[in-house]
Amino acid sequence: MTQTHFGFQQVDEQEKAGKVRGVFDSVASKYDLMNDLMSAGLHRAWKAYAVQVANLKPGECVLDIAGGTGDLSRAFARKVGETGVVVHTDINEAMLRQGRDRLLDEGLILPTSLADAEKLPFKSESFDLVSVAFGLRNMTHKDRALAEMCRVLKPGGRLLVLEFSRIAEPLRKPYDWYSFNILPKLGSLFAGDAESYKYLAESIRMHPDQATLKAMMKTAGFGHVDVHNMSAGIVALHAGIKC
Repeated sequence: MTQTHFGFQQVDEQEKAGKVRGVFDSVASKYDLMNDLMSAGLHRAWKAYAVQVANLKPGECVLDIAGGTGDLSRAFARKVGETGVVVHTDINEAMLRQGRDRLLDEGLILPTSLADAEKLPFKSESFDLVSVAFGLRNMTHKDRALAEMCRVLKPGGRLLVLEFSRIAEPLRKPYDWYSFNILPKLGSLFAGDAESYKYLAESIRMHPDQATLKAMMKTAGFGHVDVHNMSAGIVALHAGIKC
């Protein structure tokens, strides 16, 4: 069988999705709390910047992949208004349920779909914007997922990939120390799960850096790709336009 990475481990490709599902089943109920703790609240600013770059207009159609607890779906829905559509998706049922319930509690009823980004259940050229935030690194075949995102976009449509990336060299050692020593302890204390946050730190290191991901997006069909580094490269927003 073909091997792929799950954090620093090598596993069969067919096993990875189940292992990732186990991670997010475990952390779903504490996901928002842990995001605030791990990033000192910075994840809110990163997402707000992505919404600004999206530059959505009333009436547009949006696909939020790996939408999780619904932060971006909520923000996008406010931008597209009653004449627009935001489809909230995730491959993980526990995460999707958390997001759906949270959106309903806030009075937002959005189309919700359990969806694999590598085989999207949507027609070609259906969306003005596709977004994936902190989800691409968990996908087994990132090239297939990017090609699918391109397929469902209208010509001239935009893809936003918000993801952990390669931090600036002077900060790498302290960032590594924080990631491998503090994150698992936070996971143990507040989510009762150190191993999932150890995987988080490892998965970030295995994810393509800014230049590599930009090249992958171009190969997938995005003619123009901008890279916006945030927090010294801890996170990068890749914004691509479909040819």
